[in-house]
Formats: sequence, structure tokens, C-alpha cells
Amino acid sequence: MKILGIETSCDETGVAVYSEPEGLVSELLYSQIRLHKEFGGIIPELASRDHAQRLAGMTQKVLEQADLKMSDIDGIAYTLGPGLIGALLVGTSFASSLALKYEKKLLPVHHMEGHLFAPFIKQDIEYPFIALLVSGGHSLLVLVKSFKDYTVIGRSIDDAVGECFDKVARMLDLEYPGGPEIDRLAKMGNSDQYKFPRPLLQEGLNFSFSGLKTAVRYKVEKLNDQGILLEDYIHDICASFQEAAIESLHHKCVKACKEFNVDNLIISGGVAANTRLRALFSDSKNLNVIFPEFKLCTDNGAMIAYAGYLNFINNVTMDDIYSPRPRWDLNQLCKESSFDG
Repeated sequence: MKILGIETSCDETGVAVYSEPEGLVSELLYSQIRLHKEFGGIIPELASRDHAQRLAGMTQKVLEQADLKMSDIDGIAYTLGPGLIGALLVGTSFASSLALKYEKKLLPVHHMEGHLFAPFIKQDIEYPFIALLVSGGHSLLVLVKSFKDYTVIGRSIDDAVGECFDKVARMLDLEYPGGPEIDRLAKMGNSDQYKFPRPLLQEGLNFSFSGLKTAVRYKVEKLNDQGILLEDYIHDICASFQEAAIESLHHKCVKACKEFNVDNLIISGGVAANTRLRALFSDSKNLNVIFPEFKLCTDNGAMIAYAGYLNFINNVTMDDIYSPRPRWDLNQLCKESSFDG
């Protein structure tokens, strides 16, 4: 069985083939970082156009790398949502056209379900588990009892943690994307230098990062008013901010695992590539913490192909698989899916 996966939810174009029993047999990923860098953030129209220009060529190359033809493919998985509407439209239209032309099964995938199962591509994981899904657009805590049995038990009530990293990076005049730059500079700083808040730390399982972002802004403004050069404090600001954000994530994850009596914790999404986050969570006692490999943290076609494979073997069906969903709650996915599991 061979599944072609297509990811176009934001600013990465991902195409991959997942094969049973071989596993991931071919993949390509193109990042638009250089395209958006001069603007300091993603320009949706530019992202959509770039996806449209690259998808056909990348798909052909992925098939050639795997020594396959479209006739060998059993199903075409693609990201239906959530994400940027224009980018999703490009991927949905391309996947739908391929499926119609070659008479293949079309497999819509929820982007966050792709991240949820990304670690499964390389390792077996037992249910139940708690998943922390963290990226530029999402910060979710999910209780996963089985396939298609997901309950969001916590989420950010304001900024996603990756969004907060990017906004703080802009305050510090760092290059885009800001998250990796903060991670790099924090290694040379003192995380105890500034005492930034950990919002909602003792209140439920939801996150909040807006107050943390504001506290950093006030500190930067105060230091600027004192005439202190940016280069004199930027490493400590990065380290102190990063520690506050990651400690907030860690505290809520430990709390969730205790509350639901779960030992397995998956951490996935772009922020899962942060080295300080990986170090702190890897030291967690009494928890089996599981990460995807670094290249599978960012948006990618491999996770969409694998999630599509799971949908295929479980005969998942959904209504309205041609209309992209820029906003799509993970809880809603479970209600809408019918399958043989």
C-alpha cells in the first residue's frame, strides 16, 4: 500500500510517499523562508503562488525517487485544514485533480492530526497518551485514547507559543523566523537574569502567552530608555523569555499526565524542535516523552502521508472533502469522521 501525502497549509510545500510495510520511502520539503524574510512574516498570497508553482514538479520528483508511478499509488492524502485558505486551496485542488485523473482515493487530513502522529512514522507508541502540539499557530494539549478518539484538554487562550516566540523576536530585531534565533541566542544567556511571568500556571490546563510577551516588551522598552545597547542584554532576554515559555508548557503537561493517569507524552509541531524544550522535557521523571525527529517537527508531507495511511486502512470517510477549512477544531474532526475502527 502506497500513500502520496501533500502539505500546503502555510509556508512549506511538502510531498512524500508512505508505503506499508517499507515506511517512508520518499519525501521533499521546500521552505519559503527566503521568500517571506524581507517582510518579517508570511504573506499569504505569495505563499499560495509558490505552492502552485512547485507542487507538480515536487510530486513528480518524489515519485521518481521512490521508483513509482501514479498508477502505483493507492491514495492521495492532503491537508484540508486548518491553515491559510489560499494555501489550502492550492493543495486541495491539486490533490483532487490527481485523484480524479488517476482514479485514486482522496484522503483529507487535519493538519494537527498529522503532527499528532508524526512520531509514529519512526516508532511504535502505545495508547493512551497526552500530546502537546505546539507551533506558530497552535498550542494544544490533547488526550488521545485511540485513533480518532481525541479530546482537546488545554489550549492557548491568546497567542500560540510559536507566535509568541516570533513576536518577541521582532521586538529584538532578530531575523525571521524568530524562534530558531531565540533558541540560538538563549544558549549564550542567563535564564535567571529576568523574572518573566508564567501566566495561568496554577489555573487549569489552558495556556496564555500574551502577558509574557507584554512583559518582555516592557523590559525591552525600559532597557532602551536607560540607554543600554541591545547587544548587552539580548542573550539574557532570550534565555529568560524562553525559559518562562517552556516552563509553562512543561508544568501543564506534567499536570495533565497526572490528572489523566497517562505516562506517554508526545510533543510535536515546529516548537518541538527547540533545544531547551527538548532538554527540559527529556529530564521529566516518570514520563515517557516522545519527540518526532527534527525534520518531522516542521510542517511536512511525510506526516500527511502517514495520517492518510491511517485513514486509508481504517476506511475513514468524511463529508465535504473538497472545501478547505482554515479553522477546524480537532474535537470536531472526531465527530465528523466515520470509520471501521
